[in-house]
Amino acid sequence: MTESASPYISHPRIVVLGVQPSTPPFRIVEIDGQVVGEARAITDVLTAAAAFGITVHDLDDPDVVRWVGGDKFTWTVH
Repeated sequence: MTESASPYISHPRIVVLGVQPSTPPFRIVEIDGQVVGEARAITDVLTAAAAFGITVHDLDDPDVVRWVGGDKFTWTVH
C-alpha cells in the first residue's frame, strides 16, 4: 500500500492576476473571488485589501496573497 501526501494549496482572499498590456500596464485584483479593480503598483493592492478590511503584513505570504504571472515586483509585460 502506498500513501500519497496531498500538497498544501492555499486559498488566499487576495489574488493578483498577470500583467495586462496597456498604457500603463496593470494587474487585475480579485478579493474573495470577485474582481475589485486594477493595480498598477503594490500600493494599489494594499489599498484594495484595506477597502475590504484586510490588513496585509506580508505580501510574500501565499496564505494572504496569490501572485499569478509574476510576483509583487512584476508590473510590466516581458
